Amino acid sequence: MSTPIPIIDTHIHLWDFKHPELKWVWLSPDFVHPIIGNIDAIKSEAFVLNDLWSEARFAGIEAFVHVQAAIGSPNPVTETRWLTEMAKTGPVPMRIVADCPLGAPEAAQQLDEHAQSPLYAGIRDFNAEPMLASGEINPAYEASLKKLTKQNVVFDLDCGWPNMGAAVELAKRHPDLKIVLEHIGFPRARDDEYFANWSKAVRELAKAPNVTMKISGMPMTDPRFTKESLRKWAEVCLEAFGPNRCVLGSNWPVDRLYSSYDIIMGFTRDYISTFSASEQEAICRTNAKRLYNF
Repeated sequence: MSTPIPIIDTHIHLWDFKHPELKWVWLSPDFVHPIIGNIDAIKSEAFVLNDLWSEARFAGIEAFVHVQAAIGSPNPVTETRWLTEMAKTGPVPMRIVADCPLGAPEAAQQLDEHAQSPLYAGIRDFNAEPMLASGEINPAYEASLKKLTKQNVVFDLDCGWPNMGAAVELAKRHPDLKIVLEHIGFPRARDDEYFANWSKAVRELAKAPNVTMKISGMPMTDPRFTKESLRKWAEVCLEAFGPNRCVLGSNWPVDRLYSSYDIIMGFTRDYISTFSASEQEAICRTNAKRLYNF
């Protein structure tokens, strides 16, 4: 049996409620996720890099990208510092997609402070989609996106299909900005009409050459998924963006609500198995190495 191509898992979350400053409001006892509902099964006191490795170590993983999780914290740079220290003794390399309110007055300073970490590789800002939905072009936000381009880091974008048209326009305004659409656009439904609208929007977004598709989080609104129920969603992404503009992510431990790490990543390997060895390597690791500055 051949050795599987190593994967850079581009979407994981870590936390530790013993931290004196950081907050994870989405993991508080009474919080109910507004889209996927009850997530009590993952609400442990801590989930750190070594805990993740216990679940991922047999799946052929060579590195991780942590995506901001300490929502509700006073200073998002604290999370970057905490993760940077943790990674020093981690089992595999890690990069950090940090949090920053890109339209806020403090954005430029926070981006400079994030950049003090050698692991800093990008920003996810949950204010992005409401801004896209508004149809407005915010000068402060635009300035922050230009700064991300100058820093050569990723803009990890959380964006559903109704706002992908606005995302295309943003990509055109910032042609040198590395944009990654996460969770395949986080589909909110799985019916035929939704799939048709989503597919059309994904293909339009793929026309922007600086956008990459992150194939991750697919089980979140298909909790009793099968390999085949997820396949068509993955195939649209792979067809639209091609092997040189797709990366993989586990969305761990959120997707543990639905199955095990090895199963989910194994299904993903199956979806890309029709590509050549070099194309599979691009999807599994090479694209992520370039985007997230490994």
